[in-house]
Parts: sequence; structure tokens; C-alpha cells
Amino acid sequence: MPAAPEAAARDTVLARNRQATHEYSILETFEAGIELHGTEVKAIRGGRTHLREGYVRVEGGEAWLHGVHVQPYEQGNVHNHEPERRRRLLLHKREIEYLDGKVRQQGLTLVPMKIYLRHNRIKLEIGLARGKKLWDKRQAIAERDARRDAARVTRTAMR
Repeated sequence: MPAAPEAAARDTVLARNRQATHEYSILETFEAGIELHGTEVKAIRGGRTHLREGYVRVEGGEAWLHGVHVQPYEQGNVHNHEPERRRRLLLHKREIEYLDGKVRQQGLTLVPMKIYLRHNRIKLEIGLARGKKLWDKRQAIAERDARRDAARVTRTAMR
């Protein structure tokens, strides 16, 4: 019996970069595949990856993921992967050219947002981002606190 369409639409998030939305204003997001070797798939499925220090760079017409730490798979052997190696991202040529143009002309940054499973394949969500200044961060925190206070007041008024 095939799975319900709602169940197929949900993606399993394996790792998330929570710091990215605090440090950057995300303008656009893109989905990319990742070229992985050997035991990296099992390590990522086990949730043993960190996106916090990661970034994406376009080099020679290809997109590369740098600074993402994937811990070695514990049940692996001598052919375990290198934890800090750069990984090629699988994007269409037009998408790579578009992203490269935005980064070069507008000084934007490509940030990994999350790693997730879609139809049993590991995907990476990339954010085209602009760095926030300190006052931007403070303003975002103040707005979030104001929304939380307003929700709390309406909740108590409903009781």
C-alpha cells in the first residue's frame, strides 16, 4: 500500500544550522544534493554532523560545501571518510551561475541551512544570505520578544 501524500511530503531533518538565521538575513533558499563517500551517509543519517561553521563556495563552475564536520562512522573501517573534507554540491549549471553572480556582485554569502532526507536521498538547503549587523540582531530579538509578549497577553485574556 503506497504511503499517504502527506507522509511523503514531510522531510526528515537530520541537521539544522540554527545560528544561520541569527547571523544572516536569508534572501533565498535552494535545494542541493551532496556528493558523499562511503560511511558519510550512515554518519549523517545518525545525526552526527555540524553545520554551524559551514559555508558554500563556487569554484571552477562547481559548488563546494566547506567547513561542515561529519563525524566518522563508529562501525566503519579503515576506509572511513575524512570529517572536514569539502563536499561537492549537486546543482544545475544555471543555479550555480546565478548564485556565483549574486555572491560576486552583491557581496552575499551562501550558508548551509539544514540537511534533510527527501525521498530517501540526502539533500542540503542552502541560503543566499546577507550578514546582519549587531543592531539588526538586537532588533530581531526585540521583535521576537514583543510577539511573544503579545501572544502571552492574548492567551491570558482568552481564559
